[in-house]
Amino acid sequence: MRRLLPEPAVEIDPFEAYRDVPGARGEPWLRIGMVMSADGSVTDEQAWTDGLGGDADFRVFRILRALADGIMVGATTIRTGRVGPHRLRPELRARRAAIGKPAPAPIVVVSGSLALDWTLPLFTAGESIVVTSAAALRSAKVPDPVQVLSAGEDTVDLAMAVRDLRERFGLCHLLCEGGPALTTSLIAAGLADELCLNLAPTLIGGGHHTRLLGDLPDRADLEPTAVYLDEGVLFLRYALSRRR
Repeated sequence: MRRLLPEPAVEIDPFEAYRDVPGARGEPWLRIGMVMSADGSVTDEQAWTDGLGGDADFRVFRILRALADGIMVGATTIRTGRVGPHRLRPELRARRAAIGKPAPAPIVVVSGSLALDWTLPLFTAGESIVVTSAAALRSAKVPDPVQVLSAGEDTVDLAMAVRDLRERFGLCHLLCEGGPALTTSLIAAGLADELCLNLAPTLIGGGHHTRLLGDLPDRADLEPTAVYLDEGVLFLRYALSRRR
């Protein structure tokens, strides 16, 4: 991977580059990681992300996961059945252990209804935490060994959820992988610190186009902090100015 900004342009180790955030030092940090086509779609022709950024995108995807304490995913994405337990390749497992994180990061599922398939491997063969509301917990049961975090009475209070994930579970450095609804809500609540947007060198067209975000209530300004290039994919890093 080659760093284009900040100058000078040099070859870099992406693990070390993306590690250079407060979250790597045990401080609160919420990072959003997403891939997008050059014409703005976050899904490919099969309505998934696999066909957008190729191997370069997957390498960074795995690195962002290896650096995180917890990986946040919205319930709609989980219902596709394509999100499994977090598994680390041997090299990344060793590098993660070297920075004091011996176990893979748990998948944090944000669900307002708890309408989830509890037979998915994510819940039966991996470590997961389900964030929901008190009202949903009164009407649905979460099976063991899935851990549950109740945040909010009638709907999920994301600010409370992020706080409790850090204080109760020790998940200081959080990575949100979407989907668009969860990402939009985190930005709107002023909870996101960084957007890592991977721009794939491909055009999807309107027939398969899926938006990066939903409707934000207010404008959110971004500050570019770094640009990398690998196999045609531009890796853009932005700081969000609406931080809490």
